[in-house]
Amino acid sequence: MDAPERLEMSGYRRAVVFFGFAFVGWAICAAIIGIGMSVTSLETALVVHAVGAPLVFAALSSFYFRKFGYTTPTTTALAFTGFVMAMDLFVVALAIQGSLQMFASVLGTWLPFALIFLSTLSTGTYSVRLHPHLKPISAGVRS
Repeated sequence: MDAPERLEMSGYRRAVVFFGFAFVGWAICAAIIGIGMSVTSLETALVVHAVGAPLVFAALSSFYFRKFGYTTPTTTALAFTGFVMAMDLFVVALAIQGSLQMFASVLGTWLPFALIFLSTLSTGTYSVRLHPHLKPISAGVRS
């Protein structure tokens, strides 16, 4: 199988791509919870979100590592999870709900955060092991 080509970009564009992936993941997760709450009970929506969030980030990170891979799996998992946490804090909790109450829910926040981290880390680690030529560019290896 031919090695997939990685897209080379400037530092600014790398950051835009990287955080673009994080934003898309967060937006899909927000849609899962928003749609879920409008068509079913809150608890069912939270369960669907807790299952869907790691799947969304596994799919996004798989594509990210194959096409871009600017960061290590650990850095990616920390940054994606941190981005989601920040967006949930500033956009959802403070701007929309006006309350930090959502952070009292393990099922609603903390479990999805942990699963996003683990799925991104696992996907990245697997991608780098499966395709050794996909070493993160930040590690000094370019394809």
